[in-house]
Amino acid sequence: MKLTYLGHSCVHIDTGQYRLIIDPFLTGNPAAAAKADEIEADYVLLTHGHFDHLGDAEAIAKHTGATIVGIVELADYFKAKGLTTVGMNLGGSFQFPFGRLTFTPALHSSSVVINGTNVYLGVAAGIVLDLNGFIIYHAGDTALFSDMKLIKMRHSIDLAFLPIGDYFTMGPEEALIAAEWLEPKHVVPVHYNTFGLIAQDGEQFVNRLGKLQIQGHALKPGESLDTDSWN
Repeated sequence: MKLTYLGHSCVHIDTGQYRLIIDPFLTGNPAAAAKADEIEADYVLLTHGHFDHLGDAEAIAKHTGATIVGIVELADYFKAKGLTTVGMNLGGSFQFPFGRLTFTPALHSSSVVINGTNVYLGVAAGIVLDLNGFIIYHAGDTALFSDMKLIKMRHSIDLAFLPIGDYFTMGPEEALIAAEWLEPKHVVPVHYNTFGLIAQDGEQFVNRLGKLQIQGHALKPGESLDTDSWN
């Protein structure tokens, strides 16, 4: 399986059979490693409704015919645009063709600005993917919260994508605590260095993960991980 970090919180997953993209903020992202019309996807997975996570979801879905999966209010927003959607909610799981998806809690807000007004798009969420026994946790945008310990109790996480940007989400200190609680085998820091307010040192964060016996990967936009080579 190939996982490619495309910048900010956007991750592209190629299972060999299915292509998934999470939070595709590409257009308007100065650090993006791809353009929306270059993306191939069968599913677009969304953690919440902010512009830097919705991003190019609509454009990619129209270009590829991908199904958009999100919290029900967010899914309904795209369904009203004529797109194919699946709307779920926190704690719910569903067996998709690509694997099992569970929406977990996240402590954050979720809305889109329409004509100058914030429109509520349901709660923010994290995503757990069980892809043929390989477990991925994408935390979305979140503060540190103690129920991450419950996520660990339910899922043996192989790879976690954790925000470290601070200001809008966890910073590096909180993300290290999250990693301790979640006990993933590997961590990729996300949601940092896209713009000045969330500037962080990804390599330093990864070095500190090593002291917790967790393998970190400070991927640059466009870099990939091949999980077939992992033990």
